[in-house]
Amino acid sequence: MNYNGLLTTFPKEIRLFIAVFVVILSIGFFTGLLFVKQTDSETPAGVEENYLGNEQDVDATIMKFKKGDREMLTIVHTHILSMSFVFFLLGGLVWITRFPKKWKLFLTIEPFLSVLLTFGGIYLMWKGILWLKYVVVFSGILMTITFTFSALLVFIQCFRSQK
Repeated sequence: MNYNGLLTTFPKEIRLFIAVFVVILSIGFFTGLLFVKQTDSETPAGVEENYLGNEQDVDATIMKFKKGDREMLTIVHTHILSMSFVFFLLGGLVWITRFPKKWKLFLTIEPFLSVLLTFGGIYLMWKGILWLKYVVVFSGILMTITFTFSALLVFIQCFRSQK
């Protein structure tokens, strides 16, 4: 079965439906990034402080405490489940765009690795493996780039019809 470019053969109403879905999905994804920025978690030091607290820092303007067991399990559990669904749905749409197969493979597999490295890394950092804060930031950036590129690819191709 040839699925490369299948999206452009869909009726315009279905392509509009998919485009609106990608816009709403993107609003949700980027709202999450605003939360990351709000908690100063976009740097390795910020990630560490957000999950392990800053009680020892006498110069801290905002006091943060180490997250508890239940809170960490809830964060990791909900993010891994929800992000898996997000990337599964977006990945399915990527596969029906017109784009090179090797790039599609990267765009659809990499986010799952980034989800695992980001949220697994957060959990393991919280458990004491502090160098994982760098992996968390790198994988989070890569996940965001991959999401953005995939969403744009699908969105743009929703407005191209096959001649």
